[in-house]
Amino acid sequence: MNFDPRFTGRKFSSVGTRPLRPDGIDKVTGRARYGADFNMAGQLVGRVLRSPHAHAVIKSIDTSKAEKLAGVKAVITAKDLPDLTDGDAAMYDILDNSMARTKALYDGHAVAAVAAIDARIARQALKLIEVDYEVLPHVTDVDEAMNHHAPLINDAIFTEGLEEKPVKASNVTKRTQFGHGDVHKGFAQADFIVERSFKTEQTHQGYIEPHACVASVNPDGTADLWVCTQGHFVYRQHCAQLLGLEASKLRVTSSEIGGGFGGKTHVWAEPVALALSRKAGRPVKLVMTRDEVFRASGPTSATSIDVKIGATKDGTITAAEATLRYSCGPYPGSWAEIGAMTAFACYNLENVKTVGFEVLVNRPKTAAYRAPSAPMAAFAVESAVDELAHELGMNAVDFRIKNAAQEGTRASYGPVYGPIGIGPTLEAVKNHPHMKAPLKANQGRGMACGFWFNFGGQTCVDLNIGMDGSVSLAVGTVDVGGSRASLSLVAAEELGIDYSQLKAIVADTSSLGYNDMTDGSRGTFSSSMATISAARNAIKILRDRAAQMWDIPVDDVVWEKGHAIAKGEKYGNLSALSLKDIAAKSGTTGGPIAGHSELVADGAGVSFATHICDIEVDPETGATRVIRYTVVQDAGKAVHPTYVEGQYQGGAAQGIGWALNEEYIYGKDGRLQNAGFLDYRIPVCSDLPMIDTQILEIPNPNHPYGVRGVGETSIVPPLAAIANAVSNAVGVRMTHIPMSPPRILAALDAEREG
Repeated sequence: MNFDPRFTGRKFSSVGTRPLRPDGIDKVTGRARYGADFNMAGQLVGRVLRSPHAHAVIKSIDTSKAEKLAGVKAVITAKDLPDLTDGDAAMYDILDNSMARTKALYDGHAVAAVAAIDARIARQALKLIEVDYEVLPHVTDVDEAMNHHAPLINDAIFTEGLEEKPVKASNVTKRTQFGHGDVHKGFAQADFIVERSFKTEQTHQGYIEPHACVASVNPDGTADLWVCTQGHFVYRQHCAQLLGLEASKLRVTSSEIGGGFGGKTHVWAEPVALALSRKAGRPVKLVMTRDEVFRASGPTSATSIDVKIGATKDGTITAAEATLRYSCGPYPGSWAEIGAMTAFACYNLENVKTVGFEVLVNRPKTAAYRAPSAPMAAFAVESAVDELAHELGMNAVDFRIKNAAQEGTRASYGPVYGPIGIGPTLEAVKNHPHMKAPLKANQGRGMACGFWFNFGGQTCVDLNIGMDGSVSLAVGTVDVGGSRASLSLVAAEELGIDYSQLKAIVADTSSLGYNDMTDGSRGTFSSSMATISAARNAIKILRDRAAQMWDIPVDDVVWEKGHAIAKGEKYGNLSALSLKDIAAKSGTTGGPIAGHSELVADGAGVSFATHICDIEVDPETGATRVIRYTVVQDAGKAVHPTYVEGQYQGGAAQGIGWALNEEYIYGKDGRLQNAGFLDYRIPVCSDLPMIDTQILEIPNPNHPYGVRGVGETSIVPPLAAIANAVSNAVGVRMTHIPMSPPRILAALDAEREG
């Protein structure tokens, strides 16, 4: 890294303002080009044949009738995507998920695909493909899958992380453990102990735009892929490896993205589209239907979690323990590991232990969903914390404040915290008018805390100054949450020019160096760090050019508020040169002026939030209504406060849906029964209150502006905050998400009978 990344406490002129979003007009007028809006001359329509079985051996596939159908230009199966992964197990899983090889592992698993001149013929061709299946027993529940008698999904999987090497294959792929101290000793010191088991059902990210791409493989071995993605450089790597292409010969261009939330961080249909194009010799457009998105792209994990927390009479937590079981679809993942890391991260604990189990099930391959794994862990832990506070007779906020992590706390997952915002968010919540507002009959109030790591990663930025003084910024992190506006503000801040003089674009993979995926709240954090570095590199050149124009030493030139200034009384006759003045002469002073930066952005700075929720529950029907919702979160520094507030509100809205309505429902046959927005119910406007926000700014010391990622943390507290609100409203502890009306009524009935 070629500049000092530490926070300097500077005052800002552009950063922290609220300019109009640069993509707003195009999006509201329909001009923005999303994945399905791109077309190429001569393109074919791709369609995928998917397994109707949750678990089945593919004995044979006969594609001869489909191949003979007029208008069909290519039909592929797994043999058209040979294994080129060279022993890379993770890549093999991606390959197998893209096109089933020996077994179909879930309802919706791709088994064949066609490319035809139109959609009607493509659909007709799929019906002509004959697949001979040997149906096997299946398991879709995470607890049942851990049973020794459960159907074995992959007989080559032996549990990692055990003290003794297992001798028997298992659906448990991995065991991970975190913590410190002695939990047995800690529980012995406790006056009160709460021990509960919780479950959360599988949910989908609910992005409005389905997966879509156009693939074109050329006879010379080069290829193009236009795709809706959160990370086109990662897509290039994966697709190139799976198809045996040189990465530099595959150009990937990201479209506008109609939502991703972690669900567009994996390749699904893209390798299939490329294989079809290669076989047909023509471009292929492949757009998933909504049914396919639900059945065959990556939802989050279903979980089963046990939590035990003990405290003394004065409210000090003496020990905390959790066992977390996360489903990961039919392929190994690291979802329980993340859950085990985040579970108790909000608290200062002497004795803590978390154990996570990754569990195979006959469901789609699990993908990230906004702070992946953390919301479920927080639901379990924060519900138990609330219950323990009640047992102690303490206010739920005060109990958390007493036990909150702070600077110098050793986190439950290992590191020692620097400056963090959990304490300030709790104090802000305690003093918020929402906490003092009266409640009516059948209403309950809940609150909960949440945490996310945040990270940086590999990042590259180009900043180019035009001869008219305008600036273009080329970034490689896909804009999924407003980063083009935020990064333009950062560049304007560094260069000392107006925001209107900047234009930020997301460059394709052939135009810029490698960038990691936009996920984990890294987009603005990492790319702003690279943008600052690139702008400062450009300023060095601007100072040098000004020195040439004045014929003075460059050390006598400083850059202030968008101008080169000759410092010292001896240069009193030299007027300041604006960026525009210097750019206009660039052709005669050395050529184009640009700044470039490539770095690994470290020190992302952890993020904390505390949410408040008021719920009204109809005791006769179990129906719920969210009355009021407030988000308090530490942003480090809000580069564009409107976007930050939008992230807070979006996370809360998704959490409301997850907590109250959303879930994958599988039948006894292992097939998904609600693959569409009609039956899988995400919140609509009438389901949501106005969501209030309060931005706190505890600077991240590892970023020049103090920035922390904000997009993930906002979805972590809602499940628990809403569960605590519902539990307080009905007088029964709710332990199963979503808290749909039937579950609430069942809990009330069980309480009456008990």
